[in-house]
Amino acid sequence: MTWNRAGFWALHLFVLAYCGVLLGGFIVQFGGHEYPCPLCVLQRMAMILTALGPAYIIVRAKAGPVSLRDYTTGLGMAMAGALAGAAMSTRQVLLHIVPGDPGYGEAVMGLHLYTWALVTFIVVLVYCAFALIFAKELVPAGVRFGWPSRAVLWLFTALIAANMIVVFFEEGFHWVLPDDPVRYQLCYDLGLCD
Repeated sequence: MTWNRAGFWALHLFVLAYCGVLLGGFIVQFGGHEYPCPLCVLQRMAMILTALGPAYIIVRAKAGPVSLRDYTTGLGMAMAGALAGAAMSTRQVLLHIVPGDPGYGEAVMGLHLYTWALVTFIVVLVYCAFALIFAKELVPAGVRFGWPSRAVLWLFTALIAANMIVVFFEEGFHWVLPDDPVRYQLCYDLGLCD
């Protein structure tokens, strides 16, 4: 397998990794009955923005050969999303860094979700830095956009839609999401829940 093909499949793994993180967020939200706070929602949006970079490159492969410009543009998009997400995650970590503060939500493997989010954004920044250094070797060439690419993009699109729906249910018809949400506001506003 050439480096060009490895670079193409690494982009698929990148998108799948964030799909896994977003699915994990849903598991904690629905399985653990933890409503995401506004910063958590923003971090999910930043994860989606981050994964849009490699998704862009995968889509460009559908149209034919991916240029160096397409590759670096996609990685730049990923870095912009990761920088925004890292800033939001860092803010939330700093909000709960005071001794005795239990943090927001339950810890997963010893760390809160916003700390794990910061770790993922840092990993993305490191990956993108190395991918940009070796961009000429990693630009997808001689690759075929097939059913695996289509499946990854459909899963990612479905998760974007699911996040939009969940945020709408949590916020309802209000402009501001409460700092510590305790219910799905839309259901409450429509009289479907107590």
